[in-house]
Amino acid sequence: MTTPTLSEIAAGVHGYQPRALPAEAVTAFLEQLVEPVTGTESVGLFAALDRVLATDLVSPVSVPPHDNSAMDGYAFDGAQLSRLPPGESQLALRVVGTALAGQTAPVRAGPGECVRIMTGAVMPPGLDTVVPQELARVDGGTVRIGAGLLRAGDHRRRAGEDLMQGRVALARGERLTPAALGLVASLGLPSVTVFRRLRVACFSTGDELLSPGDAPRAGAVYDSNRYALLGLLARLGAEPIDLGVVPDTPAQLEAALRRAARQADAVITSGGVSEGDADHLRSTVQRLGDVAFWHVAMRPGRPMAVGRLRGDDSDGAESPMVESASSAISSMGYSYQNNSKRFSADRLWFGLPGNPVAAMVAFLAFVRPALLRAMGCTRPAPPMLRATATEALNKKPGRTEYQRGIVSTAPDGALQVRTTGHQGSGVLSSMVQANGLIVLPHSRGPVAAGDAVDVMMFDGAL
Repeated sequence: MTTPTLSEIAAGVHGYQPRALPAEAVTAFLEQLVEPVTGTESVGLFAALDRVLATDLVSPVSVPPHDNSAMDGYAFDGAQLSRLPPGESQLALRVVGTALAGQTAPVRAGPGECVRIMTGAVMPPGLDTVVPQELARVDGGTVRIGAGLLRAGDHRRRAGEDLMQGRVALARGERLTPAALGLVASLGLPSVTVFRRLRVACFSTGDELLSPGDAPRAGAVYDSNRYALLGLLARLGAEPIDLGVVPDTPAQLEAALRRAARQADAVITSGGVSEGDADHLRSTVQRLGDVAFWHVAMRPGRPMAVGRLRGDDSDGAESPMVESASSAISSMGYSYQNNSKRFSADRLWFGLPGNPVAAMVAFLAFVRPALLRAMGCTRPAPPMLRATATEALNKKPGRTEYQRGIVSTAPDGALQVRTTGHQGSGVLSSMVQANGLIVLPHSRGPVAAGDAVDVMMFDGAL
């Protein structure tokens, strides 16, 4: 029997029933499928926050550029600490000058002498140790240092101990956090070369959706997904393109998808990927490109789809889907090959569930790491926290669950986590209360109170 392709399974042809892919297979698939943008630009530091470096940043200077004092105190030759006169319990040094931060003229001191020095000031020639002023006894012009308080070299910053001239300070693919911007500024560089912003179009689907400000009507709800997703995209550092609410009709969906594919590198929709008869989104995407799958073995968020849309700037040349992506899910017993044309200007498409929590969870678990990879980031997924569950958690093997959690510090200083309560996929208030998602793997069963669990923290995303 021929192994079905993912597209055949997704379409339900040849008698195959749709099958949900494990979360780890989806992650592996996207890691191989997504390719970073290639365009670059030079931007000033104030505009570089959350951008991704397009080239290695080589340090033009050493930081610090010279040995300097880490403390306000007194600088001296530390070798004298081991040469106390017989019967002396203190080292006595005569103050012969002052070294200030930014001062260029060297202050010199010989044996039995020291220099009053300020934090950041250049270490005078021949001096390698600083006694902090709070540890020194000052008697007139003499400083006395008790035995055992210091070792030679204490409280001195060495030239280049942070960054050495000529070495890579930040690597290509590094996302520019506030700390990274401070590091770039410490090198004296006013601008950096980054990948261009990733353009991501977003719209919600459904005849029942209202936009905030619209008058209420029976059977309708206000669209929250678009606002949450656009906020997540902005936090990511992408360029969000808001395409509003699109009614669930084939013609309007096709027009919106074509417009999105013209304007963006990736397209995110919410709603319209479940099993309902009125959900036309999947068939429309299949006409305009290809759908890889639309079921993930996860909770919440099972009806999640991934595919490609044809861009109008395509040259129309046929080529196979990315071969390495098929190997990522080969262990599932699937093969992945294109059933239609793949165009060189294809746009990634993510079809997220309509339930608000499910849409946000699917974004955080799969879309966010994929988009970071597309932005050129080499570290798209932050590490999980490990915390102790303070309550029993229901969990069935056979799906990955993402339960909204609140991480706190236990009295003994260890991290602990509890759920926000009801885990319904429409309880949006729980995402506000939570500070992370408790991630329970595919094969895991119930969790007992006291068990260790992984938590995907929201900080930096929400």
